[in-house]
Amino acid sequence: MTVKLGFVVAEFNRDITYMMEIEAREHARFLEAEVMDTIYVPGAYDMPLAIKKLLKRSDIDAVVTIGCVIEGATQHDEIVVQHAARKIIDLSLEFDKPVSLGISGPGMTRMEATERIDYAKRAVESAVKMVQRLA
Repeated sequence: MTVKLGFVVAEFNRDITYMMEIEAREHARFLEAEVMDTIYVPGAYDMPLAIKKLLKRSDIDAVVTIGCVIEGATQHDEIVVQHAARKIIDLSLEFDKPVSLGISGPGMTRMEATERIDYAKRAVESAVKMVQRLA
């Protein structure tokens, strides 16, 4: 069974999310999963609408989110990730399809974000495993 994935990728901190996306695509190929579509959104907070659009499609088994939220001078990063994660869970339950959390952060520096690029790989792995285990 080939697992068919949709990707939602944040453009904010694109230098990091670009590398995350490459790792995610390579890992999907390794797992023999197919990336059917990719939607680019401005940031992690903007992901839910794009996720919902992909979840509605019959040719997509799961959605992988890819984003990076770096700590700033305020608690904005915490608010963004908490709200995005909550909505991602809600959408997964609403559509009965896995949506994996490949958003690194909050509370990390740019250096830590670079060290966590492999979170995208983990998100692909999680999405594929969930589809296979729920089939």
